[in-house]
Amino acid sequence: MADRPLLSLSPDDAVTRLKGVGPARAACLQRLGIFTLRDLLFHFPRAYENRGDIKTLLQGTDGLCAAFRLTVQSVPRVARPRRGMTLTTMRASDETGTAEIVFFNQEYVAGQIEAGRTYRFWGRLQYRRGHYQISTPAFEPILPGVALPDLVPRYPLCENLSQKAMHTLICDALAAVRDKLDDPLPEHLRLGEQFPTLSVALEQIHSPTDKQSLRAALRRMMYEELFCMAIGIARSKRENSDLRMPVFTKTDMTPFLQALTFSLTRAQARTVGEICRDVSLPGEDGMTAAMRRILIGDVGSGKTVCAEAAAFLAAQNGKQTALMVPTAILAEQHYAECKPLFARLGYTVELLTGATPQKEKRQIYERLQGNGPRIDMIIGTHALLQDKVVFDDLGLIITDEQHRFGVAQRATLKEKSQLCHLLVMSATPIPRTLALSMYGDLAVSRLDEMPPGRQITDTYVVDESYRDRLNAFIRKNAAEGGQIYVVCPSIEQPDETEEPADEVEMSDLFSLTPEGRPPLKSVVAYAEQLRRACPQLRVLLLHGQMKNAEKEAVMQAFARGEADVLVSTTVIEVGVNVPNASLMIVENAERFGLSQLHQLRGRVGRGKRKSYCVLVSDSKGEAARERLSIMHKCHDGYRIAEQDLLMRGPGDFFAAVDAGNVRQSGGFSLRLASACDDTELMQRAFAAAGRLVKADPALSLPEHATLQKEIERIFTLDDKTVS
Repeated sequence: MADRPLLSLSPDDAVTRLKGVGPARAACLQRLGIFTLRDLLFHFPRAYENRGDIKTLLQGTDGLCAAFRLTVQSVPRVARPRRGMTLTTMRASDETGTAEIVFFNQEYVAGQIEAGRTYRFWGRLQYRRGHYQISTPAFEPILPGVALPDLVPRYPLCENLSQKAMHTLICDALAAVRDKLDDPLPEHLRLGEQFPTLSVALEQIHSPTDKQSLRAALRRMMYEELFCMAIGIARSKRENSDLRMPVFTKTDMTPFLQALTFSLTRAQARTVGEICRDVSLPGEDGMTAAMRRILIGDVGSGKTVCAEAAAFLAAQNGKQTALMVPTAILAEQHYAECKPLFARLGYTVELLTGATPQKEKRQIYERLQGNGPRIDMIIGTHALLQDKVVFDDLGLIITDEQHRFGVAQRATLKEKSQLCHLLVMSATPIPRTLALSMYGDLAVSRLDEMPPGRQITDTYVVDESYRDRLNAFIRKNAAEGGQIYVVCPSIEQPDETEEPADEVEMSDLFSLTPEGRPPLKSVVAYAEQLRRACPQLRVLLLHGQMKNAEKEAVMQAFARGEADVLVSTTVIEVGVNVPNASLMIVENAERFGLSQLHQLRGRVGRGKRKSYCVLVSDSKGEAARERLSIMHKCHDGYRIAEQDLLMRGPGDFFAAVDAGNVRQSGGFSLRLASACDDTELMQRAFAAAGRLVKADPALSLPEHATLQKEIERIFTLDDKTVS
């Protein structure tokens, strides 16, 4: 660790320049995507503990976290009930009662808490055997003239790093570099929007003085994220307009249409026509602009056949196509559908994933380069991005749910697609106005019509009182041969010995009357409870912390019918097609955006079985009930998306686009914008970016120097453009 003075640090210095960051802690921070002091400053809280809302013991709710002003009545006592465990206990009281305070494996607190003094305790209150208990709370002494913070940040962490240690590191970093933080927002925009400076905003986000100041700081950073995103999109659009490609002269789609076993819908035919025009319309130079098109369609709207039509166009004109998807099982599904179709047309399709045997891989590598039988279309996962994958004449890249790929994978994809047409598919229905903003560098095709025969999935909203009936419904569906998805928002329940997890979420900070949220259901606890309640059922577990190979194995097993129930987080939102799945249950449904719920509902109703979706929520808030009632009444993804935009703002859509992102050093993340509830804020940011790029396309004016530097940093280190 270097020992240069703290005041000489700059934002781009390594975190190891900070006191207390040695090799082990630096490695831990790197796993969170934190390499520099700038990364540390932009490691934003995921939520806040509302410690300013003091409750009496009588007002506290059993099982939920709250802040209590309690006077310690007894000297802390340490016991060792078994090897490896210590219990530090004391009694503390207010005017309404007395609680036992228990600390697990924190013997040192006995020397930090004094009998007779008053503290603010933050923890989970429980009522056990006639008395109150608070386990392992955070605590702060209440001293005359010393104000305690109302809102305490909670950060994403890795092992061996506490909330307090993370907050201390961030505060140290801000103190060291705050005078060297150049503000990328042009001064006239910042003043016009009445935003705080960058350094003030960061200070308020990490150490808020009150909710109003925190809201102002978060809105400023949301605006900046959206503003920079809009400028990046505009720059990408300008760069893409310069990419020229040979015109596809063969555009007769008759053989393709005759090879299909069904007729295209009007929306599909319109989209195929748009793709044909993109690749065949010559300019004055006899070339055509490289296609950069996104195909947005509801689950089941038939995006794949439009992609197959584009691949057929490429093959007719002697070009190869690469179709890249985020999972091996999805690649296998596309392969199973495309191979026989293209065989009827006289073209060859192959599959390349991590599971492809080495001998086959070597043969595929050779054939892609033109050595041996030609491959006209290759379908695969990120394996397509390897350096060994070299094409003889690649003309089209198609990606399915590209936002699911990691940062480095998207950057590699962009390099490979520079001289190719690009078609991106997304199953997230997005309102038209929002799509034009989010995908301004792409032409947008919308599949707003469903093929005939797609069944409606009946949707119901219930609360915890229906649990027994819901379990009976699960057993009934399984007994009839159907399969069941259960989606929970959390992986594991917080352990009583860990720090409490009830918090003020980002979205609640923008509501004048934030709704109380029921405790989170976890996949681990739910699976255990379901196995006890329904021992005859075969239950599998799936979540994002599992290794990719484990996730693939679980999804494959479920698809093969080796399990009745798959309990999962939202990793199944985009995934395997299981026609036998007939029931989707979403726990804590109030926690999800409507469009995300619609995506989850789309996992069922894909076969001949009558299908159902049950949304479980104990939320008492009127807004939550109104939102969920829309899911009961409406099955049109675009109408649902419009309602979501009106009721929750654009944040959920940004969260969907940014899903799977892992920040790199200096990386760009829409993490705060994903909590944005203000469509007007987004529109102002995009409008301001449009005016600025029109007036100064290269950002060459002196007043835009800092902005230019920031844009280059963001889009060089973490290319977020879809193209």
